[in-house]
Amino acid sequence: MTPARSGPEDSPVPDLTPIPLSTLFGAFLKVGLLSFGGPAAQIAVMHRELVEERRWLSEEQFLRSLSFCMLLPGPEAMQLATYAGWRLRGVPGGLIAGLLFVLPGALVIALLALLYTHYGATPAAQAPLLGIKACVLVIVAQALWRLSRKALKTNADRLLALGAFIALYSLSLPFPLVIAVAAVWGAFAASNHNDETTPTAGTTPWQTLVVFAILWLAPLPVLYALGQTFLLDLALFFGKLAVVTFGGAYAVLAYMAQEVVEARNWLTAPQMIDALGLAETTPGPLILVTQFVGMLSGAAQGGTGLALTAGALTLWMTFLPCFLWIFAGAPHLESLLARPRLRGALQAVTASVVGVIANLSLWFALGVLFSRQQDTALGRLPDFTSLQAAPLLFIALAAGILWIRPGAVPLAVAVCAGLAGLGALL
Repeated sequence: MTPARSGPEDSPVPDLTPIPLSTLFGAFLKVGLLSFGGPAAQIAVMHRELVEERRWLSEEQFLRSLSFCMLLPGPEAMQLATYAGWRLRGVPGGLIAGLLFVLPGALVIALLALLYTHYGATPAAQAPLLGIKACVLVIVAQALWRLSRKALKTNADRLLALGAFIALYSLSLPFPLVIAVAAVWGAFAASNHNDETTPTAGTTPWQTLVVFAILWLAPLPVLYALGQTFLLDLALFFGKLAVVTFGGAYAVLAYMAQEVVEARNWLTAPQMIDALGLAETTPGPLILVTQFVGMLSGAAQGGTGLALTAGALTLWMTFLPCFLWIFAGAPHLESLLARPRLRGALQAVTASVVGVIANLSLWFALGVLFSRQQDTALGRLPDFTSLQAAPLLFIALAAGILWIRPGAVPLAVAVCAGLAGLGALL
């Protein structure tokens, strides 16, 4: 059964006939191939394609869908694509939309990760990477500024963001704990404003949920039985990441960087920074950086074969639950968004995510700009005598391009910065 594409509260969508799956395939393949530049840019691409050009969704439907996806753990842009596909053609449409949003970028990341394992340490590779990382620093700072203007509406929101930053950067508290405290605080603060009637929820097809839950967890007993300790640890970690990381891709990256670099020692800090830089310049969700991390970790443990296996396993554990959350929650969208406590929790989480991204931005900036850092009571601080001039020049170049052309495609800016880095080497 195809879910309804409009309702009495929505602005009309002209054509209510079912969209052919082949047409849906072509539309979301286009979205997947053009989705560069992180969640904000990807959501803008989907809005243009689905609302403005094809008019498959109304403005109200699109915005409510986005709010719903922000309630869920994991990458909101990929989940928004999956939800849009589900709304248009049910479970088959959701699968098509979600897979096409991920697979083009996953293929590019796989190629980049293999090249990086062989050539990443060479000067010819590091020079353009330095330009790309400087560009990514500007893009992340730009995303932080935009989000802060939308999310920090009150003094309470600003205090939540500041508290989240201090908790992560100075106190090194676990990311899930920070988000959980913010959500509980937001729900409690909103508890006295329940003045709305909650709409009736739809029905969730439990058979679909059971199948996806079994598929998601199926690798765990197999890896345990085979004695694959490293792959089992990898699967458990990225499975947990898929469950606890609310707040979008940048929030996920902050938690993952903390875990894989400091707690598990799977990657070094420079490798993690390179991974983020390359993921920002490929199509698809930014959270594909998890695949890059998995492949580099696998390569360090057992070469190319294990790298490919680890990458595929990471994709499975990271993205399959996104389908599970969407197919479970989509029929209940109106009911969920009408609950004041849930909206309050979402607002508090969104505010705290500003602090989370600020933590990631500072961590990333220190790694790019300074060659030496040290741990202090206030957190990790740089050795200011180790400031590097080249990244400052590339940052100025990227910032200048984005200032002159605010709508410039992040990939084009990153390519310019990478070429500048390569030119500096030559």
